[in-house]
Amino acid sequence: MPSFDIVSRVDFQEIDNAIANALREITNRYDFKGSNTTLERSEKVITIVTDDDLKLSQVNDILISHFVRRKLDPLALGKKDKEKAGGDRIRQTISLVEGIEQDIAKKITSEIKSSKMKVQAKINGNELRIDGKKRDDLQSAMQLIEDLKVGIPVQFINFRD
Repeated sequence: MPSFDIVSRVDFQEIDNAIANALREITNRYDFKGSNTTLERSEKVITIVTDDDLKLSQVNDILISHFVRRKLDPLALGKKDKEKAGGDRIRQTISLVEGIEQDIAKKITSEIKSSKMKVQAKINGNELRIDGKKRDDLQSAMQLIEDLKVGIPVQFINFRD
């Protein structure tokens, strides 16, 4: 029986490369001269520390552009509120979204069931497995999931006939 898995994974090596390139661009930009802006990753959290709100939004834009250049989905960046750091500085922590949460998995399975396709969805922890009798049904299920816009990056792996 043909099947495939739906996962949400991020490539930490590519994220480190995107952060390094963003830092290189920040050090070379004229509008960041004299500012003490840092950008670092620890585990699944990216921390930005900068001088003011304008620079913080610019750093976010630079980071997103380098994510796109590295073919990483910017939906993997889950933003959190900014907070005061020492002095007049601002800190923002960005969590990296990995794995499909239970409520999103339930939303995907309910959409597949309501579409009356001849496929079945099973939740396996933070992954989903889609089974069907025909390859065409599985491909239409993939298209349905891509059009659903669940708010996290999803990949389709282990496609088996």
